[in-house]
Amino acid sequence: MKTVGEMLVGLLEARGVEIVFGIPGVHTIELYRGLAASRIRHVTPRHEQAAGFMADGYARATGKPGVAFLITGPGLTNAVTAMAQARADSVPVLAISGVNARATLGKGLGHLHELPDQRALMRSFCLSSERIEAPEDLAPAIDRAFALFSSGRPGPVHIEIPTDVMSLPCSEDGAVADSGGAVLPDPDAIDRAAKVLAKAKRPAILIGGGAKGAADLVARIAQRLDAPVVATANARGIMHAQPLLVPASPSLKAVRALLADSDAVLAVGTEFGPTDYDMYAVGGFPDLQNLVRIDIDAAQLARRPAEIAIQADASVALESLSAAIERSRSAGDASDASDTPSTGAARAEAAREAAWEEIGDRYRTHVGALEAIREAMPGAFIVGDSTQAIYAGNLFYDHDRPGGWYNAATGYGALGYGPPAAIGAALGRPDVPVVCLAGDGGMQFVLAELGTAMDEKAKVVFVVWNNNGFQEIESAMVEAGIAPVGVRPSAPDFCLAAQAYGMQAERIDSLTSLGDALRRASAPDGPSLIEIVGDPAL
Repeated sequence: MKTVGEMLVGLLEARGVEIVFGIPGVHTIELYRGLAASRIRHVTPRHEQAAGFMADGYARATGKPGVAFLITGPGLTNAVTAMAQARADSVPVLAISGVNARATLGKGLGHLHELPDQRALMRSFCLSSERIEAPEDLAPAIDRAFALFSSGRPGPVHIEIPTDVMSLPCSEDGAVADSGGAVLPDPDAIDRAAKVLAKAKRPAILIGGGAKGAADLVARIAQRLDAPVVATANARGIMHAQPLLVPASPSLKAVRALLADSDAVLAVGTEFGPTDYDMYAVGGFPDLQNLVRIDIDAAQLARRPAEIAIQADASVALESLSAAIERSRSAGDASDASDTPSTGAARAEAAREAAWEEIGDRYRTHVGALEAIREAMPGAFIVGDSTQAIYAGNLFYDHDRPGGWYNAATGYGALGYGPPAAIGAALGRPDVPVVCLAGDGGMQFVLAELGTAMDEKAKVVFVVWNNNGFQEIESAMVEAGIAPVGVRPSAPDFCLAAQAYGMQAERIDSLTSLGDALRRASAPDGPSLIEIVGDPAL
């Protein structure tokens, strides 16, 4: 009979798990008993926070849950930042940790890696946290975790297994329970939404990360409605280069003006969070006329009420809405096309041009660097850390791959996200080029993960923008009249650091040479690094 640890590996394998990210310890070795004989690949980062970020990057790149094995206590707490980022960005990450023996829990006896209550910590931000008290609890807990990933707004899930349970015999039951289908929309709400949108003379569409899996449907409805489409940061790549697209933040005045002038707005998979809609914390986002919201999460719909709220999976809802709009037109519910000339592309173009002017020369230079990356490595994942080029891109940038632009500079905003998340993405999708864009400050959070990239031959091009400090924070201090303090941590020679791990690296000091450097860096069968020194935007 297999042990609980062996059965865990079998249950994960049966659900299509390909990779587990983690650092083994004495409290988790029993979870590893069946791993070598399985098809699951184990990836060893240098720090558990990176394990969580790798699982996150893997999940965003593949659409499948990322899985991390974490030791009791410090291993789990090291990964808390990564899991909180996953919660903020609705990323399915399964953290499986050890916990001390059942008889010791909550007694404060001073055991190694002891916490007063691990689950209380994890419940504060995970979708759920369960403890496996007996072998028969394992399969149902795994079923519940995967059901959460597929039946609502995803996020992190935690399962802990006491050290005295991991080695217990566990009966063979690898059956995969049905995790449930997509959340279906209310037909009446769909019909009402279709009528409102079909009658509008100046409609607009807002899309967030929840629309990534419905790119073609977004484009179809936008064209039928002749509606400009405003893409928040996590929706970039949808409708790339199409005339109706506005790849700019709703925090910008130009985009807000477009939305304020619209007589109906369809918002799909966007939470209306301030890091997308009020980046500068100045308020003033306009009231939206005839707002129709589609979101899988009822709690999100309740936080910003709409005239018509549709709780559903975006793809299913948009498919139904597209058909309903056609029915409305056939029934004569739409505005008269003869007195409503096509204006959507012109409205979108005006908003794009105004937004481009609004971001200023400095950020336009940064966006130029992003466009150089896109041209040199078409169809790539660009995985970002919190750095100025990423801030610029979140304000205005049109990527060429749905779901191919993501970073930690919105929502939770964790530094050090980009490099390990890029490794996870490259391992999950080895067929897709991956570029990690990080600053010198964020890169130093996770510099040792260059070793993980080399170990795993992860095909990532790390682009490190080295301006020797936290320049965005320094600028904010100066603007606020505060003498800059703590914003000039010294940076290493990143090329030498990469070469110490055996990684190809080169240094450039001009954005004009970035494209050629990227083409050279993408040639090796493994990772490479480009260091951009100074600040080409000055």
